Amino acid sequence: MTTTDRSRERREEIEAILERKPGVREVRDEADRYTVVGAAGRGTYANWLTPVEEHFVCHRNAIPEIEDDSWSVAFSGGLAGEASVAELAERFPTVAVAHTMECAGNGRGQHEPETGSVQWGFEAAATAVWTGVPLSSVLRAFSEELPEEGWLTAVGGDPDEEGVFARSIPLEKAVDDCILAVGVNGRQIPAEHGYPVRLLVPGWYGVNSVKWLDELRLADSMVTEGSLDRPGRHARWQQEDYRIHPAGEAPEWMETIGTADTWGQLESDEVAHPYTFDQNVMSVIGTPDGEGSIRAGEIDVCGVAWAGDDSVERVEVSFTGGDEWTEAERFGPEYSGAWRLFRCSWNAEPGTHRLVSRATDEHGRTQPATIGSPEEGLDALGSGRYPWNEGGYAANAYLPNALEVRVEPDE
Repeated sequence: MTTTDRSRERREEIEAILERKPGVREVRDEADRYTVVGAAGRGTYANWLTPVEEHFVCHRNAIPEIEDDSWSVAFSGGLAGEASVAELAERFPTVAVAHTMECAGNGRGQHEPETGSVQWGFEAAATAVWTGVPLSSVLRAFSEELPEEGWLTAVGGDPDEEGVFARSIPLEKAVDDCILAVGVNGRQIPAEHGYPVRLLVPGWYGVNSVKWLDELRLADSMVTEGSLDRPGRHARWQQEDYRIHPAGEAPEWMETIGTADTWGQLESDEVAHPYTFDQNVMSVIGTPDGEGSIRAGEIDVCGVAWAGDDSVERVEVSFTGGDEWTEAERFGPEYSGAWRLFRCSWNAEPGTHRLVSRATDEHGRTQPATIGSPEEGLDALGSGRYPWNEGGYAANAYLPNALEVRVEPDE
């Protein structure tokens, strides 16, 4: 397929998604490599459940053409066998998982200087209820004896001329809460979200929830080049892309690591170039949305906050651009791997105000105010700034997400 053909196909995919999903908008992609749409407005972040119509979409390759339910998942490495999606659904119980899906590149467009690819602001995050079969049950059924440790590699079935899309996650996470998802918010998974089946990894960046799941492979290490029985490249999406590294540095390939906590990797000396697994603590104000003026008086400020596998312990809101803070109340559903709603009362006086939120996780890690410079590299975290990195990954600074609200006198 030529570059022109791929661009035309990508444009057709985006236009079709925008027609089906009125709550999203197209996001700029300088490299013209991805099909992407994000939440169209802040209103998405004033609700706990994100409608499919407002759920962001991001994938690099073309959506596979799947006409029936005969799609099968192969099991290899320390696993053996094959099963169709229909067989998996019939053989194993159905479970539901609430999950905040966030693109690892969320916030990439807030880096200065700008990094390449999709220029997300905060719109690449959404919470939905996914249904499917427990991955732990499936893995035990397709293995003679499931080891206590190891890595599970998921391979996508989306066509790629260069090789396969493959991601590895620790086996411990795989058997803890992952599912093979076939539904979302009470309906069949749409094609752009991975129909007929995707791996769903709760609380982790979306890149780990491989769409159009084609194969699951158990091994002692993460995927490396040549580790799969397939042609082309195998390790790019694990060992090169979706790694946090300073400008001009090539990530060091590793077979295994001690922690999958992304922030923990940033703080440790074990991993020089962290992998994007568990989500960093993050928050977004949903209402008011700043799109129009509001009347002076008592106003409810609402939003959402999340921290991947960890819990959100505190959310604060500032009406002065970060100079003073008010602790917000957390409320609504509370599920591991899904965001919490927050709200606080604001006595809005006439004028223009800058509102912003920041969250703190159970480890006491608070969103940094800004993103550092390329010269600071990963050391920026030590000075309270999120590290500028070449891929623009895992950013969670709060000031770039501030909004201006114009308050009119209450007449």
